[in-house]
Formats: sequence, structure tokens, C-alpha cells
Amino acid sequence: MIFKENKIPNFINIKGRLFDLSAPRVMGILNATPDSFYSKSRCAADDDILNRAREIISQGGEIIDIGAYSTRPSCEDISEEEELKRLANAVGIVKKEFPDAVISIDTFRSGVARSMVRDFEADIINDISGGEIDKAMFETIADLNVPYILMHMRGTPQTMMQYTEYGNIIEEIFLYFSRKINTLRLMGVKDIILDPGFGFSKTLDQNYVLMKHLKNFDIFNRPLLVGISRKSMIYKLLGNTPEESLNGTTVLNTFALGAGASILRVHDVKEAVETIKICDKINNPNS
Repeated sequence: MIFKENKIPNFINIKGRLFDLSAPRVMGILNATPDSFYSKSRCAADDDILNRAREIISQGGEIIDIGAYSTRPSCEDISEEEELKRLANAVGIVKKEFPDAVISIDTFRSGVARSMVRDFEADIINDISGGEIDKAMFETIADLNVPYILMHMRGTPQTMMQYTEYGNIIEEIFLYFSRKINTLRLMGVKDIILDPGFGFSKTLDQNYVLMKHLKNFDIFNRPLLVGISRKSMIYKLLGNTPEESLNGTTVLNTFALGAGASILRVHDVKEAVETIKICDKINNPNS
């Protein structure tokens, strides 16, 4: 494989300082939920939340993505109040121990986004729905003036696998991003990160078609986030389980880096950091 060097000017503004994405970064997943698909990622107890944050940072993760609403297929739909309660507890714990940590909030609700940024000083909003579930999300992001991760999905977490019919999946996802980026830019949102949405409203085969064409997302000239950590596109193909999918995750993360990914969203931070280091050495053997 010839690794693609990322030439996109990848900087995002986090509270007035430039966060450099010209070299790939690792986003560690912290799930403040009792029901996420990968059991080892669940951090419901306070000690588990703190230990997970420590692990992410000590292993080289530079963004902590905190979610309180499981988005696995057919997940339970919890209330906004319950989501806020879980997030407030988790973010409070992390911020107390690591006040300078870059915190991303995984939510599709504008009210949750607003509270987390204004009351808890979260840095990034990661919206799996691309503003489709909560129509006030784009306006909220523009008002908050924070980086926004724009993901592709159809339907809701409960219904998304009913919406996997595409004429041409790549063309339709590109059109989706083109329209939404244009809308966000007209509203004044400058820092937009794209997430193709592996596993969301896509069959196993469609996920691999998307991965094959990942390098073509550079047409948008935006940072690219790839989140395939231990997902069903790996373990269903290999006939194993999420717990046995670390090797497959590393293979796909390697391919994603070769296609220009700026952020790897992962459960296994150490392994992702090592993958980036090795890929960088291939690109720069004499450095």
C-alpha cells in the first residue's frame, strides 16, 4: 500500500487555540452508558469513567469522545434528561482530573450540545445524525461556535438499518455532505469534520465500498474522522465478536490513514497511536 500524505490544511479552532490535525490524532471513546455494543467500553461507575479517561490520555489519545446514548442498532431511546444527567456526571469527573483535556460530546440533541458547551466547557460536538434528528442542531452549533463532527446516517439509531437502499452510495453520501457543508458555512460554521458513518444505515458490503472510496473524500477539503473500532463490519465478516476484533480494527485504521484520515475514533488507543506512528514512518522513512 502507498500511504497517502494528508495535504489538507487541517486546523480547527478550539476556544481560540489552533488544534493541529495535519498529522492524524486519536480520539478515545468513553461511553457513559450501560448498553454500548462493546462491553469493555461501558463506564457507568464514577471510578470506571475516571480510569478510562486516564487510560485514553496516558496512551496518547488527544480527544476524549464522551457519549451517554448508545447508538447501536435497536438501542434503547433514553430521555434528554437522562442523557444530560449521565453526561454531566462523566464530563464533570473528567474535567476535574484533566482540566485541559479536549472533550468531544457524542450527541444528536441540540439542547444537550448547548448545555455541555456552555455549562461544562466541552470543546467539540459529535453528531451522528448530521442535524437530521434535531433540526435545531445546526443553528445551535453556529451559536456556540465550536467544531462540529458531521456524520452520515439515515433515520435514527433505532431505525437506521431499514434505510440501506442506495442508487450509488458514494454519490449519495457526497451529495449529502455537499448540501450540509454549504448550509453550515452559510450559517457561519467554520470548523467542520466529516465522518462517513461506518455501520450507520449501511450493510456490511456497503461499508467496504465506502472504505474503498475513502480517499475521494479529500474533495471536500475537510478533516476526516473514521470510526470503525470493533464494529460489526469487522466481526461479522470474520465470524468472531467485538472482543476479538482488535486486529481487524487495526487493519482498517491502517487503510483509513492511507486514505487521508485525520482522526481515528477508537476503543483501543495505544494500538491506534502505534498504527499512526508506523504509517508516519512509512511516509517519512528518514525522519
